[in-house]
Amino acid sequence: MTDASPGEFHGRVLVIEDNTDIAMLLVDFFTERGHVADCAHDGLTGLHLAATGEHDVIILDLALPGIDGIELCRQLRSVKHTTVPILMLTARDSLDDKLTGFDAGADDYLVKPFELLEVYARVQALWRRSLLSNRASLEVADLTLNLETLEVSRGGQPIRLKPVPLKILRLLMENSHRVVTRREIESFVWGDDLTESDSLRTHISALRTAIDKPFEHKLLHTMHGVGYRLYESR
Repeated sequence: MTDASPGEFHGRVLVIEDNTDIAMLLVDFFTERGHVADCAHDGLTGLHLAATGEHDVIILDLALPGIDGIELCRQLRSVKHTTVPILMLTARDSLDDKLTGFDAGADDYLVKPFELLEVYARVQALWRRSLLSNRASLEVADLTLNLETLEVSRGGQPIRLKPVPLKILRLLMENSHRVVTRREIESFVWGDDLTESDSLRTHISALRTAIDKPFEHKLLHTMHGVGYRLYESR
């Protein structure tokens, strides 16, 4: 995998997409931003490139000639034992289709039509997660999240979190160098499923109460009109 600092991703992307216009749009978009972008228009070629190349992220269409995206993804995970993050693109938006994609080994799922900037944001997030995957824990100031046991502590004091605030905390800790938008958090936690407008606010409030209220310095900051960021402010 390409060496990089924990800032913006600049690496090698493999686009496997049979629609030539979409494929070239993605290749040009990533190339213009300093990445190396390889491309395949069918499943067999895509499987060969994915298995033999050194890519940082794979963008994979579900409907491909030769081998479809589900089977290609499954072979990469179970036969080739590839751990490269995979973003699956598809026009199918049913829950069953998404679950099938995740079951095959996809890391994220984006429904067509999509915005290029959202593809870019998803790729950035997958890349950062892959960099952190070999770490035993995440740390921001005196706040620690053990990635193996999912135990949270601050200043040595254990903190109990329910599943959704815990998931939000992990995303914020992985991206503590920047502001994470409300849309990113909602997408990470709930995917494309709509949630009540106050749900995120409720979970953020619970997270803030757990990690900030008992302590002198706050870590969870609201960036009004944008999202949230986790950093130490004195």
